[in-house]
Amino acid sequence: MPVLTLSQAINTGLRRALEDDPSVIVMGQDVGGLGGVFRVTDGLQKDFGTERVIDTPLAEAGIVGTAIGLALRGYRPVCEIQFDGFVYPAFNQIVSQLAKLRARSGGRLAMPVVVRIPVGGGIGAVEHHSESNEAYFAHTAGLRVVCCSNPHDGHWLLRQAIDCDDPVIFYEPKRRYWNKADVPEDPSDLPRFEHAQVLRSGGDVTVLTYGGMVDTCLRAAEAAEEEGQSLEVIDLRTLSPLDIETITESVRGTGRCVVVHEAPTFAGLGAEIGVAVTEHCFYHLEAPVLRVGGYNTPYPPAKFEDQYLPDLDRVLDAVDRSIAW
Repeated sequence: MPVLTLSQAINTGLRRALEDDPSVIVMGQDVGGLGGVFRVTDGLQKDFGTERVIDTPLAEAGIVGTAIGLALRGYRPVCEIQFDGFVYPAFNQIVSQLAKLRARSGGRLAMPVVVRIPVGGGIGAVEHHSESNEAYFAHTAGLRVVCCSNPHDGHWLLRQAIDCDDPVIFYEPKRRYWNKADVPEDPSDLPRFEHAQVLRSGGDVTVLTYGGMVDTCLRAAEAAEEEGQSLEVIDLRTLSPLDIETITESVRGTGRCVVVHEAPTFAGLGAEIGVAVTEHCFYHLEAPVLRVGGYNTPYPPAKFEDQYLPDLDRVLDAVDRSIAW
C-alpha cells in the first residue's frame, strides 16, 4: 500500500488509465514536457509519447472543443485546465456542447471527457489562480462534478471518472496536492462514484464539506470534541449528483447541519444543499442549516486570503450557533 501525495496519486491514476485503455488521451497546456504547473502529469509524455500526452496551445476553448471531437471519435480525453480561473474561456464549450451532447443524441452518443481543474485558494496566488467555481458546473445539467480531498480519492475517483461515459468536471484542491496518505492498489471497499463518505461519526452536528475544506472540518471536529461536542464530518466527494441519501440519514440523526466550502455562500453549493436538507429533514431539524464559506467579493490579494477563506474558528463558531439555537 504505497504512501502518495495527492499530486502523485492523480499521476498514478492517469498512468494506470493510459496503460489500461489505448483510447485515453491526456491534453492541456504544459502537461507534457513540463509535467504540468503542479507536476501532476510529470513523466507521462516521456512514457506514453506525444500522441497520447499532448501539449496544447494556451487556448482553453480549443482544448475542450478538441476533446469533444475526440470523444465523438471514440477517445476518452482527459483535459487539464491549468488553474480554476482559466476555465472561463472554455465555458461555452462545456455548458453548450459537452454537457448537452448525450441528451441531444437521445443517449446514443457517449461523451467520456474529464476536465481536470485545480481549485481553491491557500497557495498565496491571485484571483484567477484561487477561485472556487464549482457552482457554475454543478448547476449545469448533463455534467457530473467531482471534488477529491485526499490521495485515495484523487487516484480512484479519477479512474472512475475516466471510465464514465458522461462528461466529468474533476476538481483537485491545489492546497492539498502535497498531503500524503495510503493509496491501496486494489481496494475491496471502493466507494461508488456518486457516494459521499462519512469520515468521522458524531451525534450533535452534521458537517458537510468537500475538497480543501475537508481537512479543516476534521480538525474542527477534533477541537469540538475537547469541548464535549460530537461532529459527524461527511466528505461529499460528488457535487453533482449529490448523495442525498447519505446526507439526510446523517442529519436525521444529529438534527443539525453546517455546510462548509471555500466558494462564496451567496448562490453557492451550500444553498442548494441547505434547501435539500430542509426538504428532506424538516421535522428532524433542531436548528436552521448554517453555511460557512468565502465572502461575496472577488478573491482578495494573497496577503488577505487567510481572512477570506473559512478556517477552524469560523467552522466552530457555526457549530456553536447551531447547538445554541
